[in-house]
Amino acid sequence: MNTLTNTDYSFKGQKSLYHGKVRDVYDIDDKYLVMVATDRISAFDVILPEGIPYKGQVLNQIAAKFLDATADIVPNWKIAVPDPMVTVGLKCEPLKIEMIVRGYLAGSAWREYAAGKREICGVALPEGLRENERLPHPILTPTTKADAGHDENISREEIIAQGIVPEDVYEQVEKYALALFARGSEMAADRGLILVDTKYEFGLHDGKVILIDEIHTPDSSRYFYADEYAKRFEKGEEQRQLSKEFVRKWLIANGFMGKPGQKVPEMTPEYCKEVSQRYIELYESITGEKFVPADEADLAARIYDNTEKCLAQL
Repeated sequence: MNTLTNTDYSFKGQKSLYHGKVRDVYDIDDKYLVMVATDRISAFDVILPEGIPYKGQVLNQIAAKFLDATADIVPNWKIAVPDPMVTVGLKCEPLKIEMIVRGYLAGSAWREYAAGKREICGVALPEGLRENERLPHPILTPTTKADAGHDENISREEIIAQGIVPEDVYEQVEKYALALFARGSEMAADRGLILVDTKYEFGLHDGKVILIDEIHTPDSSRYFYADEYAKRFEKGEEQRQLSKEFVRKWLIANGFMGKPGQKVPEMTPEYCKEVSQRYIELYESITGEKFVPADEADLAARIYDNTEKCLAQL
């Protein structure tokens, strides 16, 4: 099974290339971005050594579906999807924060709560909560958007006081994030899933706030199966979930949390295939559509040809 873990194209009008944790981003004429969703996988802000088959296609196609499904709430950067692993869109000025919305106490928020914290990003949490418990209402726990290293939790007040985002822009982003989470929760419920938490990124284009990057994918979101949630929660059992959290838990169980001196455990072909199957499962569960693997005989050439044809039409 082929994977695409790195690209180094030279598109017509290309100004720069940025390699993110998962996506390779090409600046075209300072107007457009070509975002290639590779098969790289990251956890604890570390890019893991092996690619995951079809992961880029899964992420790109889920993101495209949800960008289209939420365009009535907030305008977004997407123009076209010329290839299963590529989105072409508007170049924006990214806001230096990530808006994380949580409807349940899970993941890193639970780990902090279990360690004794009762306030996360300036949001007070009541005593007596349990792992994966539904919160009284969705909360916002923003993080800084680090160019390198770890993102850090930050409160609304700190964002505004430090001038990271102007107050009026932040208030707009806050409303958008909560509205997007509500829509995502409705769409998940229609598919028998619970949208547990997710992150959104925003940017400015011609002075207006627009939604950028991915949305409601397994890399940016956590889902539980609704039909099993209550029973498992009452028994204190681990929730069956669709997200990247199972990768994080596998890494933790094998002694890796991205800390200095720790070594990533071996990712065997069998393990990578298992992760791939989990990503495909989420695609089919959240979209209600059968996943159709794209031809992977020559991923690099396919992506280049499809993208160049799209750019020629802009």
